[in-house]
Amino acid sequence: MRRLISFLPMLLVCELLFSQAKTLQANKVSHPPIIDGSLDDLAWQQVEPATGFIQNFPNYGSPASQKTEVRIVYDNAAIYIGAHMYDDPALIRKQITARDEEQMKDLDYFSVFFDTYNDDQNGFQFLVTSSNVQTDARLAPNLALMPGEYGDKTWDAVWESQVTITPDGWIVEMKIPYLSLRFAKKDIQTWGLQLLRSVRRNNEVSFWNPVNPNVNGFVNQFGELANLKEIRPPLRLNFSPYVSTGIRSTPENGEYKTTWLRSGGLDVKYGINESFTLDATLIPDFGQVVSDNLVNNLTPYEVKFDEYRPFFTEGTEIFNKGGLFYSRRIGAVPSGFYAADTADNNPNIEVVRNPAKTTLYNGLKFSGRTKKKLGIGVFNAITAPMYATLKDKTTGEKEKFQTELLANYNIIVLDQALRGRSYITFTNTNVIRNGEGRDANVSGLDFSFYDRKNIFNIRGFGHYSQIINPSSSNGYNTSLRAGKVSGRFQYYLQNVILSRYYDPNDLGYLSAANQVISTGAISYNQYTPTNNFLNYTYSLKATYRQLYKPSAFVDFTLEAMGMWTFKNFWVTSVNLSYLPDQHDYFVLGNSFSAYARRPAYGFINIIGNTDNRRKLLFNYNLLLSNFFNTPGKKYHVAEGGIRYRFSNKLTMELSHRHEGETNYIINSGTEPNGQPVIGFANFKDVTSIFSGIYNFTPRINLTVRVRHYWSNVIFNGFANVDNKGYPVMRPFMPGHDENINIFNADAFFTWDFRLGSRLILGYKNALGDDEGLNTALLKNYIDNFTRTFSLDHGHEVTLRFIYFLDYEQLRRKNR
Repeated sequence: MRRLISFLPMLLVCELLFSQAKTLQANKVSHPPIIDGSLDDLAWQQVEPATGFIQNFPNYGSPASQKTEVRIVYDNAAIYIGAHMYDDPALIRKQITARDEEQMKDLDYFSVFFDTYNDDQNGFQFLVTSSNVQTDARLAPNLALMPGEYGDKTWDAVWESQVTITPDGWIVEMKIPYLSLRFAKKDIQTWGLQLLRSVRRNNEVSFWNPVNPNVNGFVNQFGELANLKEIRPPLRLNFSPYVSTGIRSTPENGEYKTTWLRSGGLDVKYGINESFTLDATLIPDFGQVVSDNLVNNLTPYEVKFDEYRPFFTEGTEIFNKGGLFYSRRIGAVPSGFYAADTADNNPNIEVVRNPAKTTLYNGLKFSGRTKKKLGIGVFNAITAPMYATLKDKTTGEKEKFQTELLANYNIIVLDQALRGRSYITFTNTNVIRNGEGRDANVSGLDFSFYDRKNIFNIRGFGHYSQIINPSSSNGYNTSLRAGKVSGRFQYYLQNVILSRYYDPNDLGYLSAANQVISTGAISYNQYTPTNNFLNYTYSLKATYRQLYKPSAFVDFTLEAMGMWTFKNFWVTSVNLSYLPDQHDYFVLGNSFSAYARRPAYGFINIIGNTDNRRKLLFNYNLLLSNFFNTPGKKYHVAEGGIRYRFSNKLTMELSHRHEGETNYIINSGTEPNGQPVIGFANFKDVTSIFSGIYNFTPRINLTVRVRHYWSNVIFNGFANVDNKGYPVMRPFMPGHDENINIFNADAFFTWDFRLGSRLILGYKNALGDDEGLNTALLKNYIDNFTRTFSLDHGHEVTLRFIYFLDYEQLRRKNR
């Protein structure tokens, strides 16, 4: 009892200390330090260091195992960070990686975060590994992040760093120019500040200002960098001209067609003032991006692809905040591409040319935040009209077939940050196409309000869409969610309404409208170690879904989940789900007058991985289901992966996924009278991915990624449905089975030869469309995989040169 009494005051003192934000005084210098990985400069000697780091993981609340000292100074050009990570140099992990790829790698790192507007919501991250590899990210609310990530790492800034291994640890120096930051125009400023250190051998993450995992939010748990005085940054203007050349060889009708590739363009970044930046891209070329993970889509819903094009990934967080921007709409496959392609069905017509991507003329982004914490964003892009060239084989005459209209895409965002992480955001997206083309407009108001203690939250939105030409329609989407967001016990209730004709898909993404979705969830989170676990989470969730109009049941889902991190750093999660009979209206189209009944089922899903500090890492994903009262029907997912780190420079990964279901229901068209037809098929999807990276230096690397995908669909029967969703079998329709192989290989040699400048040599290999979408019904994966290499492949080799030019540096050189 005495021990308990003596422990309580200590606990209260610790809680009080952790609840008070730390403050570091900023020091302005006239002679900034040289970025050479040494802290001998006079500028560092006059500064008191930030110390006293506290663990976030694995032992929250304990002092960091290793001492860290961080000093910060600034001048009118940049802010400078000098950090000394004390340690035994023989124990420092130093794997070399590509930029922005520090997660789950065998390395130590240091990171600094700035909340330049001190709004507890937005910020910048700059990270340096023990091998001097850089990571940078933009922090914003509502980002979908992986564990260990704090911001959007697709954003790349231009800044300097240098690392030195010393007898008592390692040192990093950083110079972050103001061209890579945005902040309010004030004579005296206070920024949010956070410092992070990761010690890989212990899987330890510690922060200068403690970050409590039971508290919702990250930026709101920063300390402060105070007394930043009279920052007078120089003109922020830089240019990134580029040239690109290459050759593409494509198989067509048993022959190879060779195309020479050449392009050039310019990216411009202009800092209008300390707060606002204008980004523009002229005649962009996005050829050197990773190939999409194409699949055979058997669902009634559109496949959503990731974005890899730099202009659409960097600095777009304000445009994504309302969830109304899907950047892949811009420069997508022309809407008339397949109509032109089917002209080949006419024996007298030859498709000479049919571009598969819409050309982007230019793009522009204007964004920033006022000293009143109002974020303003304007995005605009113009795409070219596209044409296919058709040739009459008998006369030799050629004609143009328009596949896409000239189009303008526009987004306007007003985002007001409020006290205590709350915000309210207005977003408008607009698409205008030339002539009689379809125009669209979507407006949305999003909000999120927290109580003063950051324990409870209510958030929601209201979005309204308008479609104009050739026929008009409008619709709305609302959401309201309230719950407890901090503490061990958390819960929420949510309701989402999507009206029947709500359609944001001209510039956004929505898989299906005409739904009402009600959800309730509760979770328990244990973030401090126990006898058996470092942390664990349990949760229950129930979801009820119905049609909006007519009001009708769709499905009900009950889920239970547990996730555990063991003392040996293995991670396992188990998900148990149950769904009674489902009424699938969407598989029958958009009439919503009939549905297909899917049988009740339950499944168990086990996901996990071994200790990611080890050279050899295994991960797995196993899903097994049971369809009640439906003998013979099965669904499963079996996925496994292995990663091996051969050295600090070379890492390889291999993954394999097998998914399959028997008697899966697929939309198979309509009868002449308009009655929908469904098909029952056994399908198998198998995906194998190999990837590897060799890092010659922190600035030079070679990456390779090879993906093979096989989809096999065998139909067992076809049916109409009765008024209760049960199948009414109809005569079998042969010729619908599918056997599809998709193969892609991407290799990129990247050399960052100076700040902001890059040379990229790329190679792509892809199975030709005519070969991939084949009907040779090979029954097993090995036969399909082997046959892939005997078919015609397309090849592409490109060379891209990007050079960064900073106006201020050029001006100083020419003095």
